[in-house]
Order: sequence, then C-alpha cells, then structure tokens
Amino acid sequence: MRKTFALGRTLVIGDIHSGKRALEQALGRVKLQPQDHLIFLGDYVDAWSHAAETIDFLIRLGGHQKCTFIRGNHDDLCLNYLTKAEAPENWLLHGGQQTKDSYDAQPNAIVEQHISFLQSLADYHFDAVNSRLFLHAGYTNLRGVEHEYFTKTFYWDRTLWELAQVAEDSSASDLPPRLKNYSEIFIGHTPVSKKEMTPPKRAANVWNIDTGAAFKGAVSILDVHTKQFWQSDAVESLYPGEPGRNLAP
Repeated sequence: MRKTFALGRTLVIGDIHSGKRALEQALGRVKLQPQDHLIFLGDYVDAWSHAAETIDFLIRLGGHQKCTFIRGNHDDLCLNYLTKAEAPENWLLHGGQQTKDSYDAQPNAIVEQHISFLQSLADYHFDAVNSRLFLHAGYTNLRGVEHEYFTKTFYWDRTLWELAQVAEDSSASDLPPRLKNYSEIFIGHTPVSKKEMTPPKRAANVWNIDTGAAFKGAVSILDVHTKQFWQSDAVESLYPGEPGRNLAP
C-alpha cells in the first residue's frame, strides 16, 4: 500500500528586527508542524537588543525545519559592519546601534558563523508552481526579478508597494505591467503601520507582511494559501525599557 504524506503549509514571516521573543511567540501560536515551509522575508536585525540571538535562533531553526531565508536591507547593513566595520550614522540611528552592541559582545566564533549565514541569504524566492514571488522589498524591471539590473533593489525598493497601493485604489480593471509577472507577491520592508498593531495588508496582488515589529507593531506570520495569519504581542511589550526604533528620526 502506497504511503501518503500530508503537505505542509507555506508560511511567510515578516520583518523581525531582533525581536527574538516575538518571533518565538508567533511561531508558538502557529503550532508549527515538521512539514511546514517557512519563508522569512528578511530584516532579522536592527531595533531590539537580541540581534545576535535572533540570528542564532534562525540558524538553529533551519537545522531541523524547511526554511528559506531572504535578505533584507538591515541584514546587508549588519553584514557590512561585521565584515568591514562599516557603521554609518544613519544605520546606528535606525536600530544599528543595538545590533552593534549585541555583536560586540559575541565571541569571534559566533560572529564568523553569523557572517556565513548573512552571506548565504537569498535575494528572492520564486514558487514556480503557483507563480508566487517572495522578496524583502521589490523590483523595478517590468519583466520581473530575473531581469533586474541592480540586485540591491530587491531589498531597498519601495516603489513596488507604492504601485500596488495605487493599483488597488484605481478603477482600472487590469494590473500594471510590473505586477502581472506573478500571481502573488509577498514583501516586507515598508511597515504597514509604525504606530499600532495591524494585520498584514494586501494591495492589488501584493501582500505586505511588515507589521511594524521595529516600532509599535508585531511579528506576523501568514499562510500563503489560506491567508490566515498569526501575530506576536506588540514587540515593544516584550522588550520593556527598550526604545526599538520608536525614537528614530
């Protein structure tokens, strides 16, 4: 008799920003199963005090769970600090100081392991079966990610989310050309809200899973098939006495 295996869920996780406690809480609420595929959209560091601890948790999680780790702009800035000692003021003001403090307290062996992890991050993940694209920020080429000229766009662009919101508010019946390349696109990078708890937001065929974990929001996890979602408590409540990025200019 042929054995049948249950298919796991595909769960997409938005920006974490060093909120390890919030990530653990959200994953606990998901009731994670061994067959689930976790797709992390990046920005693992910068905001709360658990930068190195968050990366260590992700490395260990990837050792026993199917995970796809995508690069965020804050992860790239962290890598620049760890490999080239680059610490621009704008990074330090937007959560980098907490990351710097976290890593300055780590032994060299941990730092080297985390450098390898950060260097291994993917620019994007494409589910060809369902034509679903996952990336941190966006892309600008009208033909899609494979034709993008500047790879940093994948983790710095904000125009894709702006375009999706305009398309959602438009009376036009057809999607803009840039959005037609994929059935659905899942991003983070631009917080849905910095001031309050809010669910993931859809605009046109783009889902934004950044629910403001660096500020006054939560870490969010979305089932890409059913669109059910789970969230942590407000991350600031799990790090009492810390500002996160709420004091950033």
